[in-house]
Amino acid sequence: MMQHMETTPRYWFPAKRHGWGWGLPSAWQGWAVLGAYALAILAPAVLLPERLAGLTLVAALVATPVLIWVCLKKGEPPHVQWGGDR
Repeated sequence: MMQHMETTPRYWFPAKRHGWGWGLPSAWQGWAVLGAYALAILAPAVLLPERLAGLTLVAALVATPVLIWVCLKKGEPPHVQWGGDR
């Protein structure tokens, strides 16, 4: 029995309609990654005392490359777009 295979890959992050990069997530997995990113950056800012506020910067410096890596792996290949039909 032949299984139905999806002909186009399902991206978690579609390309932006204008410019370079990715838009808002198109799958629940993408929303989960974006939520984890926001939590990773906001949690130190909210939960840690003022004297440890520098850890928020550290969190952003660690979490941002991880988010970009996930977008590269699970997002539509980045390219410049100037609108048009999708």
